[in-house]
Amino acid sequence: MDINPSKWKNDLKAKLNEYKRVLKISSKPDREEFEMSAKITGAGMIIIGIIGFFFYLLANLVPSLV
Repeated sequence: MDINPSKWKNDLKAKLNEYKRVLKISSKPDREEFEMSAKITGAGMIIIGIIGFFFYLLANLVPSLV
């Protein structure tokens, strides 16, 4: 395996420049955007919880019926 420090340095520099560019164009969400994201995330959590609870009930009720 060839270890070339100058290549690693160039790769690291390029990656850091990419990160810097992303941070420059990103911005803090306004209140409306944050509320929408929170609502969608909450709805997803509730849906996944309901599906999990449904499987829990099936796993506990079906063996007692069989």
